Amino acid sequence: MDISFATWIVVAIALAAANLPFANERVFGFIPLKPGRDGHERAKSFLARLLELLVLYFLVGAVAYLLESRIGNVFAQGWEFYAVTGCLFIVLAFPGFVLRYLKRRV
Repeated sequence: MDISFATWIVVAIALAAANLPFANERVFGFIPLKPGRDGHERAKSFLARLLELLVLYFLVGAVAYLLESRIGNVFAQGWEFYAVTGCLFIVLAFPGFVLRYLKRRV
């Protein structure tokens, strides 16, 4: 696998995973929440979306680590790497956040 291709795969997976918590009311896109008292599916809280975003960040990191290990040597990363990639993951989640919380519902 080419390094450039693996990079674009990780970026595409990160973009999809960062917006997944804001795209639907299910946990990780497929686990439904328990119904409320009225029988309808409950809405996820903002804290649940943030926790889901954190878990997905680590899952995307694991995929990136696996791809990097298949290409060659895995480089050691310091705290700076995780700070930058965490901020990048939050920036990638911005479109989903805007559509969920800031877009005016008509």
